[in-house]
Formats: sequence, structure tokens, C-alpha cells
Amino acid sequence: MRSRATLVLEDGASFEGRSFAGDGEVAGEVVFTTSMIGYQETLTDPSYRGQILLFTYPLIGNYGVIPGDEESPRVQAAAVLVREYTPHPSNWASERSLAALLDECGVLGVEGIDTRALTRHLRDKGAMRGVISTSESDPDVLRERAIAHPSMVGLDLASTSSELTEPTLLPASGEERCRVVALDYGVKGSIYRELRSRGASVLAMPGSAVPEEILAAEPDGLFLSNGPGDPAALGEVVDTLRPLLGKVPTFGICLGHQLLGLVLGCETYKMPFGHHGANHPVRNLATGRIEITSQNHGFAVSEDSLPDGVKLTHRNLYDGTVEGLASPEQRAWSVQYHPESSPGPRDSGYLFQEFVNGISEKARA
Repeated sequence: MRSRATLVLEDGASFEGRSFAGDGEVAGEVVFTTSMIGYQETLTDPSYRGQILLFTYPLIGNYGVIPGDEESPRVQAAAVLVREYTPHPSNWASERSLAALLDECGVLGVEGIDTRALTRHLRDKGAMRGVISTSESDPDVLRERAIAHPSMVGLDLASTSSELTEPTLLPASGEERCRVVALDYGVKGSIYRELRSRGASVLAMPGSAVPEEILAAEPDGLFLSNGPGDPAALGEVVDTLRPLLGKVPTFGICLGHQLLGLVLGCETYKMPFGHHGANHPVRNLATGRIEITSQNHGFAVSEDSLPDGVKLTHRNLYDGTVEGLASPEQRAWSVQYHPESSPGPRDSGYLFQEFVNGISEKARA
């Protein structure tokens, strides 16, 4: 039986819906994604850990859950908000419904929310904490609980997001061209598939790995993964990466991009409502080419803080924010968006090829 569900934001705004999976009460930062497809990949992306995720596309669940499309072993979002849930999947490859997956992971799913009104509110006021409950409907009570929930600013979620406990070797798909050490702060599985498909063997290490352990593996390149939370809260991680800079060619994505920025001397900041979706235009400043990209982040590198020797390589065409950095002297570069494109367009897959080609040439030299 479906239960009434009440969402209250920290500013007191209230929205009503009904559960289609799970029950109880959940608190977290409420963010919206504009992706029209790929809800399974989105919900299992560790970068959404601790967040209540709102889908702007009105119909969710229609193709069910497909084996192999997940980005991690479980749903990472704290709760899911949709306009209309489809309980009977139509896709031949589906093995179960989205509600079944959410129930298995103990994640609350709510439909009937006025997603347009909630999205407009978050765009105007910014992402904020909220509480959604099937057991309590008093907005004053729920607002107090939302305010009491920890802010995303200063929150370290990356150190608890990885499923990795020890180094794991993932061999290249085919002939090995190079070996990459990948530091896992909450990595998406499709990133490793992209690297391996291009001839890179990936030695996945926990994000807590120390420089001596990383260098002992004698990698041709170092990869810094995506992950959730505030990059500025990861001071120990930045200290770990700093002595590696210039010793190993380095490529970072999303949180890895922000961490590289901090190592290079940049600053990061909390965005009003972040970038979440698969339709963000980004200009490659070297080529002038515009890529439609998949994005999921609430923090960004401040362009005003870029020191000498660090170049801006990509820019977001919605709001002008930093989407890519490079330090040629340190052989390090990064992008804020997700070139593995899962979900999303595949405009940016060349970045993996450029990384593998570059370090493969180094390995042969």
C-alpha cells in the first residue's frame, strides 16, 4: 500500500507525494537532474551519495532495471523523487522494476511530487537540505530536521564511498598498452571500462593509498576518480597527491578534477545548484569544438584562483564555469564532466584515448 510522503526543505517549502518504494524518513541535499534517460546509471553513481535526487523528466521507470547498466553495486542516492513512476517495465532486457531495486537497497522512492515547481524553486533558491517522510507530515517538525542535517559544504563523503578495500588489478581488454593506477573516491564502473577498452590495465586503489604505495606500482599514468562531497574537506587526500605531481602523468574526472585543482593551488566553491544532467554544452578551448556532456557535481574550481602555469582548457557554455584544467609542466590535466557518458552523449570519449595514447608513448620511450 502506498503511503503519503511529505518533503520539506530547509527554507520551509513543502511538497506532497506518495511512496512507490520503501517508507520511513530520509534527509539529504535535494538536487535535480535534467537527464531524460539513464536513471539506473544515475541512481547508482557514487557521486550522488547522500543526496535526494529529483528527476525533471516526468516519466521514470518505464524500461525497468537492466543488468550491466549499473555504475556501482547499489543505489547511491538517499531518496528518489519523480513526477510519475511506471511500475511495469516494457524493455525486453529488464530483469525487474525500479521499485524492486529501490526496495532491495532500502531507498525511498516518491512519485506525485510537483517536480516542475520543485525544480524551479531549487533553481531560484539553490540546492538545499530537505527531509522526506512517510511517517511525519508536520512541516515545522520536518523543517527543523532538515536544518539539523549536515550541510554538504565541508562534508567528506568520498572516504566512505568506495567499495574497494585493497588494490585490484583490472586487465586491459585485449593487448595491454599501459598500466594506470586509479584512485577510487567513489568511481563509476564505466570509467574503468573506457580505460580498459583502450588498452590500459587498471590497478584500482583505495583513495587512501599513500604515495609510496602508488609509486611502487610503477604506473605509466595516474587516474583520479569522481566521487561525492566537498573536495575542500579532503585535505589528507590533497597532501597525498601533492608529492606525486610531476612524477606520474595524471588525469582527473569530476571530484578528481577538483582535487587536482587543489593540488595545483586552485580554490573550489559550492555552486548554487550544481550541474546534473546529460545536456551540458562545453567548449574545448584548444579546438573550439562544442561537446554535449554528462555532468554531476555541486562544487567547482574557481577560475580566479588559477595560478601561473595552469591553463583553462574547457568552459561550460551555460554559466561560464571551469570544465577543464591542464598543467603541462606537471603533466597533469582534468575535466569536470563525465567523458564516459553513462548516461549521456558520447562526444567526449576521445579524452580517454588521448590519456592512454599519451602515457603509452611514454611507456615505449
